[in-house]
Amino acid sequence: MKNYYLLLAIFIAALNLRPIITSVAPLIGTMQSDLGMSGLTASLLTTFPVLCMGIFAPAATALRDRVGLERTIFIALILITGATALRGLVSSVFILVASALVGGIGISLAGPLLSGFIKKYFPTKPGIVSIYSASMTVGAALASAFSIPIYNRSHHSLTLTLSCWAIVGVLAIIVWSVFLRNRANNESLVRSKLPIRNKGAILLTIFFGLMASIFYSLTAWISPIAHSFGYSSASSAMLLTIFTIIQIPVSLVIPFLVSRTGKRRFFLILCSVSELVGIVMLLLHLPMLPAVIFLGIGAGGLFPLALMLPIVETDTPEEAGAWSAMSQCGGYIIGAMGPLLIGVIYDSSGSYMAALLAMLVIIVAMIGVQLLITSRKTVGHTSA
Repeated sequence: MKNYYLLLAIFIAALNLRPIITSVAPLIGTMQSDLGMSGLTASLLTTFPVLCMGIFAPAATALRDRVGLERTIFIALILITGATALRGLVSSVFILVASALVGGIGISLAGPLLSGFIKKYFPTKPGIVSIYSASMTVGAALASAFSIPIYNRSHHSLTLTLSCWAIVGVLAIIVWSVFLRNRANNESLVRSKLPIRNKGAILLTIFFGLMASIFYSLTAWISPIAHSFGYSSASSAMLLTIFTIIQIPVSLVIPFLVSRTGKRRFFLILCSVSELVGIVMLLLHLPMLPAVIFLGIGAGGLFPLALMLPIVETDTPEEAGAWSAMSQCGGYIIGAMGPLLIGVIYDSSGSYMAALLAMLVIIVAMIGVQLLITSRKTVGHTSA
């Protein structure tokens, strides 16, 4: 199969992994007032998908062993698309939570296996993960940027605003249906186990969890934090969009630089320090735009590095998928607690200052884990 079609398949699949989460974030305040949702309940719309992405990640390797790599990703896309379309039926808290759960399961299957897909078709080019990570960021940016405009133009229809992203899922299903015709893709695969006793895999899992807790906390709560600082709803949504858009070029460049230079410690810590600067600026009530830019640079670099490390540390697609499944299983479970913690702290204190301090501590801990990871060995120079 042509490389350009393989890259298209990676791009269109990854494009579907975030809209079901980020399309909700700019509308949290609206849903709280229209549906009577508390801050805790609203945070579940981000927490549940992320939690499912962790709990069900090991199922990805088990299902792949039974039906094949490409078929499992196809099934995942059907789940994500169906969950997104479900939000078009009726505007209710139950539907929103149920679709968050189903969509999270779909993401949990596709997420780790896309790393295995890259390892299978591009074994000497781990830098291809930049397509994966950048596409996820594009999907997140589109959903967060257009949620408010679509909501306003649809006469304030939550159902249409949240379900329209299923169109992207239908396109992905069409692209991935081509793989179903190739019987070679569905042959019995080597049974793989999670590397639960591997020190490197354990450290990577902890790093992924700390990184994800910051990433999803910011994704879910940047807009509400900006609103609490006196920004309008439109400006608050725009800050989330900027946070997301700035990640696109960063997520393309960082994996390329790491695969070329092998300096993963430098880039991991550089991105973490960028997040640290952004949080400190928020704590000091400095203008939010530069703070959001620093946060976007940090998040845009850390996420693709977390996806890239299992690929460069392993030898086979099955092993890469197992490492990714383990890091995303534990990592997303830890990460899911981030938005939930923000919601609980806000409900109890009525302020985001304590939550921002908690994020500061998490970032410092993450830097410590990064130093442990990179003290093991340095990634060699690999073709980008």
